[in-house]
Amino acid sequence: MNFMTMTTKKTTLLDTVEYGVDARYNSQEEKQNDAQLLMQARRDRMARTSEQDIMRAKLMQLKLQIDEYLNSAESDVQHQFTSFLNTYINTIYEKQQQFAQDLDITPVSLSQILNNHREPKEEFFKKLMIHSERIFKAIKGFHKQSWYQVYYRDKINETMAHQDEWREELEKKIKFPAFS
Repeated sequence: MNFMTMTTKKTTLLDTVEYGVDARYNSQEEKQNDAQLLMQARRDRMARTSEQDIMRAKLMQLKLQIDEYLNSAESDVQHQFTSFLNTYINTIYEKQQQFAQDLDITPVSLSQILNNHREPKEEFFKKLMIHSERIFKAIKGFHKQSWYQVYYRDKINETMAHQDEWREELEKKIKFPAFS
C-alpha cells in the first residue's frame, strides 16, 4: 500500500479534546478569558469558605490518605505514622506545643516522637485516640484504631526492610528440629 492510497481518518471533536480542555474555543483569547473567569470563581468560593470547613476538608483528606496507606500493598514507605501525625497536628493547631499541652505531654516528648527519636508509649496512643475521636466526629468512618494500625504497619515495614542486618545473627541462635 502506498502513501496515496491510504485512507485518512476523519477528525472528530473528541479527537481534538486534549486532556479535558474544551476544543470549542475560537481563539486563544477566548480560552484565556474563560480560564480567568474560572480562576476568579474558585478564588471567590475559597474566600467564602470558613476556617472550620477548610479544617474539615483537610481532616477528610488525611482520613482518606490513612485509609489508602492501610489498604495498599506497598511496604516500602517509611515513617508514615509521624507524617500523618504531623499533618493531623498542623491541621488543627498553629503550634505543636498546644497539641502537647492538650494531650498533657511535654513538647520535648512530642518533638521526639515526631522526629522518630522516641517510640510513642501506649498512654500517648490512648490520648491520641480519644483526641482524634472528638476531632474526627464530623468526619464519618475514621476508626479510632487507625493510629495504632499505621504505627504498627510502619514497624513491620521497618523490620522487614532491615532483615539483612539482623536475620543471619538470629538464625544462628535458633534451633530447628530435624524435619523430613
